[in-house]
Amino acid sequence: MVRLSLAAVMVAVLFCAAAVAQQAESQPEFPKVQAFGGFVFFHADTPGMRGPLISYALDQPPNTFGIRKFFQGWDAQAQYNVSRWIGFAVDGGGRYGSPFTIADGIKGLPDGYTYSFLAGPVFSYRTKSIFTPFVHTLFGWDRTTLEGSTIETPLSPVTSKANTYYDFVMALGGGVDVRVWRRISVRPAQLDWYHSSLNQDNFYMRAFGLTKYLGVGTKEQNYRFATGIVVKF
Repeated sequence: MVRLSLAAVMVAVLFCAAAVAQQAESQPEFPKVQAFGGFVFFHADTPGMRGPLISYALDQPPNTFGIRKFFQGWDAQAQYNVSRWIGFAVDGGGRYGSPFTIADGIKGLPDGYTYSFLAGPVFSYRTKSIFTPFVHTLFGWDRTTLEGSTIETPLSPVTSKANTYYDFVMALGGGVDVRVWRRISVRPAQLDWYHSSLNQDNFYMRAFGLTKYLGVGTKEQNYRFATGIVVKF
């Protein structure tokens, strides 16, 4: 009787072990660590800021300055995956270009650039498919710099002082990775709603020595598009 009971227990244990092994085999593997690098196309929101407004503030004709909306740069991410579904990402990037455009014949436009650092959770839908869609919620800050320069205009030179501003940012978005090899995927598209809080009044007042507020917005609703390569470890 005892032998029959032990045999029954052993059979039950073997059956459970086989079921667990089969379930494990049916689950797709996931990388513990992955890294992304690629290009960024950034659409900047400038609430209230218009070319005639900044031209007027700098005592120039209305068509002297314009506002730039599109920037290019790079983005890099390091991600640690706790499970198939949940990970934690650290995101860093940079985008470059002056925030202004100028009329023909004007020289000396100051260079500008922004570096960002964000981090937050990532939720991925991993199956045996080559496609892995994901969404993330990232929080951090931007470091925006406008270089010093002397802008040569027909009326009078405009001088800008080097100025740097830090502001809180938040990126809500997602994308899809397409596996092309066991450890390599292509990320054809990642799109983020990118909220920033650059105080344009303070930023440009300090840069150009303005004595009165422009009355423009301090919260920007931007969009960030990224594409590149994912390496899994």
